[in-house]
Amino acid sequence: MLKTASLGFPRIGENRELKKAVESFWKGDISKEDLQKVASNIKAKNWQMQKAAGIKYIPSNDFSFYDHVLDAILLFGAVPDRFKLNKFSSDLNLLFAMARGAQNEGVDVFAMEMTKWFDTNYHYLVAEFSKNQKFSISSTKIFDDFVEAKNIGIETRPVIIGPVTFLLLGKSNGDFNKLDLLDNLLEAYHELFKKLQQIGVKDIQIDEPFLVTDLSKEAIGAYIKAFSKINEFKGQIKTHLVTYFEEIGDNADLALILNTDSIHIDLVRAPQQLDFILEKISKNQELSIGLVDGRNIWINNFVESNDLAKKAVAKLGADRVIISSSCSLIHSPVDLDNESKLDIEIKSWLAFAKQKLAEISTIAKLAAGDNVDISNNIRINNSRKTSNKIHDYSVKKRVEAISENDKFRKNSYATRKKIQSSFLNLPLFPTTTIGSFPQTAEVRKARADFKTKKISLQEYENFIEQETSRCVDFQEEIGLDVLVHGEFERNDMVEYFGEQLKGFAFTGNGWVQSYGSRCVKPPIIFGDISRPNQMTVRWAKYAQGLTKKVMKGMLTGPITILQWSFVRNDQPRSETATQIALAIRDEVVDLEDAGIKIIQIDEAALREGLPIRKSKWSDYLAWAVDAFKISSCGVEDHTQIHTHMCYSEFNDIIEAIARMDADVISIETSRSNMELLNAFINFKYPNEIGPGVYDIHSPRVPKTEEMLELLKKASSVIKSEQIWVNPDCGLKTRAWPETKQALKQMVEAATSLRNA
Repeated sequence: MLKTASLGFPRIGENRELKKAVESFWKGDISKEDLQKVASNIKAKNWQMQKAAGIKYIPSNDFSFYDHVLDAILLFGAVPDRFKLNKFSSDLNLLFAMARGAQNEGVDVFAMEMTKWFDTNYHYLVAEFSKNQKFSISSTKIFDDFVEAKNIGIETRPVIIGPVTFLLLGKSNGDFNKLDLLDNLLEAYHELFKKLQQIGVKDIQIDEPFLVTDLSKEAIGAYIKAFSKINEFKGQIKTHLVTYFEEIGDNADLALILNTDSIHIDLVRAPQQLDFILEKISKNQELSIGLVDGRNIWINNFVESNDLAKKAVAKLGADRVIISSSCSLIHSPVDLDNESKLDIEIKSWLAFAKQKLAEISTIAKLAAGDNVDISNNIRINNSRKTSNKIHDYSVKKRVEAISENDKFRKNSYATRKKIQSSFLNLPLFPTTTIGSFPQTAEVRKARADFKTKKISLQEYENFIEQETSRCVDFQEEIGLDVLVHGEFERNDMVEYFGEQLKGFAFTGNGWVQSYGSRCVKPPIIFGDISRPNQMTVRWAKYAQGLTKKVMKGMLTGPITILQWSFVRNDQPRSETATQIALAIRDEVVDLEDAGIKIIQIDEAALREGLPIRKSKWSDYLAWAVDAFKISSCGVEDHTQIHTHMCYSEFNDIIEAIARMDADVISIETSRSNMELLNAFINFKYPNEIGPGVYDIHSPRVPKTEEMLELLKKASSVIKSEQIWVNPDCGLKTRAWPETKQALKQMVEAATSLRNA
């Protein structure tokens, strides 16, 4: 059997134990010691599971209470000054304050910025670097985890973020190049390696995913300098360089001359890179090949994986090849064995993190020439190709019939704006929310009771009507201009729609971490997609009947549904997106027919889906924008189409966003202090914009004056008649008291600006 590696394992626990414990700690219901005990149990189970599966290189320091990038920020002492000025009772409280902000006992500090981890739905905390910043080892977590594993008899390979990736992930506070801090940072890495040597670490995994991106000359130079230094002070520790999510491509020569003991490449995303890496790799290096998909949930094709593994073994020898997952398994649910209600045939096509460990070991045995029976794997993969569950030829014909006219509104935005202005009669700086309102324990219980048949459909709908009515009354009371129904009937903005569309399957416990304690249960797109019935019209129409104000219909867009699902891998993603777009188009038209004047089609994940390599951007943006337009362009000019995007850098794709031709876009700008609006300085965006004026991912409630200041900043970049006023995202995860206070103050800020 060849050597095997796991690059990271889900940290949430089989039943989201970490989420529950962390949120209990935030509420003060459990102690720090109780929380750490839960963490230790999860780590021990993960390590033991990987050892039992035959994994040689088992990761440590992949566990985190919130985010591994935030852990690295604390490890290297890169804590922003505003947190240093406040006294926190423990390192854990400091960590959570940096992630969520803090507002209690005289402390009022806003959270660090959060954004997407490359092209995934995982969010990381963005380091804030100052000119000439110093770094030093300021956390013991990486050492503690290694020792903790060793104490239960498991040798681990600690995972760290490489120095260049760590700097490139952050932002500069001031006019300087982040990479200028490399020398200072390498001093901390030197200190780190010394301490790792002292506790007996033999191998270390250095994640450098920026090696698969388009690198500047400065970044290339930084890599050469950084690893030259690491090679000087690493001692007897073997360094394992890890890349993922794309091919190394034109950075291959660079990656290979960094002279690490092994290099990992992602052969799920980029199998074509194996040949040229095999030709270029040094005789002193081992090659780790990612053959098991860490990003999706389909079973491995052992025949195809074995062909690639044997090619590597034939060239390098069995002792120089490591079989691994393509990337960390934190993007996969934990254990398929916990799924009891999935369709048996569909379940046979799937593998979660635990099952992927077994797949890694099986491929390693096959490539070593062991006698392994893979006939069942071959049978299942063949059956999936021909299953009648997958193919719907009426859907395929409808996709083929799409014309260019289906991708455009009847008139230009300039014409529509005049019509909508008269039709909607909204004030300057109109106020609204992004859609969802707090999902209380009572709401979740009612939904669970309905699913388990403890209450009838009529009882459940009566409850939702009461919650919706209260929500509408509150919005009218505080003076919001455009209302929403609150989405109390919805479990998740993707899952809710997937449950009503053909071609989707759902797990009972297929949770993955999105950020912090926030876990999502992505639907599984296994077949062709269509909409059998109306999905949202009943509740939008009911809510509109409660008020004379404009009620906004709320939908999730095709690209977000695509990105936040586990997507079938047997056809191009563009085709799946187009199928979803047609289903959403049907719902948009039905909402308009029901009297809904504003319809929001959220595309929170549009930027997230952007390929890592710029050479692939234009193709993706072409079909992604087309999918949105297909979904939105079936309405009359008087119907106003909104979209929402969050936690994304827009500068590079602002022209594509403009091509979407939504009448209004709302975007996250509060955590970045309106920095994201810089995209609109040079590009004069013609339509309307709602820059989020407060951060809903933090329990902190900003003052009216603070939101007003952000709106004034926005007004210096965007014309007043273009600006909407809204939070930066939906309010589902927040509590009612803070929601009420924040929204009242948001309306006050908008009113103050109108009267200025």
